[in-house]
Amino acid sequence: MKKPLNMLIITSEYPTKEHPEAAPFIAREVEVLRAAGVKIDVFPFRGHRRLFNYFIAWMRAHKKMREKNYDLVHAHFGQSGLLALFPKVYPLVVTFRGSDVEGILNSKSQYTLQGKILQLVSRYIAKRADECILVSSSMLHKLPKREYHIIPSGIDLDLFKLGSKDNARKTLGLSLEKRYILFGGNPEQPVKRYNLALEVVRRVQEQIPDIELITPRNVLHSMIPIYMNASDVLLMTSSHEGSPNMVKEALACDLPIVSTDVGDVRERISGIKGCFVSDTQDFEQIVQHVILVLNQGTRIEGRRHLVDLDEKKSASKVLSVYSKAIGQQL
Repeated sequence: MKKPLNMLIITSEYPTKEHPEAAPFIAREVEVLRAAGVKIDVFPFRGHRRLFNYFIAWMRAHKKMREKNYDLVHAHFGQSGLLALFPKVYPLVVTFRGSDVEGILNSKSQYTLQGKILQLVSRYIAKRADECILVSSSMLHKLPKREYHIIPSGIDLDLFKLGSKDNARKTLGLSLEKRYILFGGNPEQPVKRYNLALEVVRRVQEQIPDIELITPRNVLHSMIPIYMNASDVLLMTSSHEGSPNMVKEALACDLPIVSTDVGDVRERISGIKGCFVSDTQDFEQIVQHVILVLNQGTRIEGRRHLVDLDEKKSASKVLSVYSKAIGQQL
């Protein structure tokens, strides 16, 4: 009988009581891998873009790695990989997820110096890691040439599924008569361009007055499918993304989608009737696409396009990357 894989996950984002909405996809991957027999310790930290915080986290991470004998370390986000180096004690797998490769926007939609430093860090980590995972092939051109495994985060298809719109609205205390646009992301993150979404809604209201933008804030991930079933369309206005989970989750709930052309969105929704990819900078196109979806007023057939994204299948692909990193069959 093979000894179970024993590993450490290092991540700069992880759900907490204060921020239950933070990186639920990582927490779900941990749960699925544990269910598959992998022994996992999670080392979450918050760098807050401060060097001192990273130094303290690096010391704590290396103390943990000295105390226990791991088979490998899996870092989520490029910057998290720094904590596994100097020296590199165990084989290192890194998953790059979006802004760690694309950069960081400020409130004026300008790419920041800190974001450029983060990009350089990610390029360095990509050279040092034993294996690298990307959630979308759209990031390939911004990283050094080497082998990358393209593995988008999987979806919990038991949680995300089509349900009663009326029941969902009653649960959330929403009107049964209005039409609701669900905002795709955290409005506090400039990359999501919440102000642009508000402008889109204002313009759409000129033709369709009975609409409202709803934005889940600090809610458990288990509540998101209720918001999706209560809504008429998912609106994503991001400047960039890796592989946005809200788009995949909306597909699982058969919720129509209007999104900017970011990450792997075009690959996911192209050809699905009732979903539209808008040019990232074309405000009028986004407005017209939202109006079109609301006037159609129907659900989509999105779920059948997600067979390859069941979280158990995604976890199996991650396990194969672990196997390659440690040089043995798991």
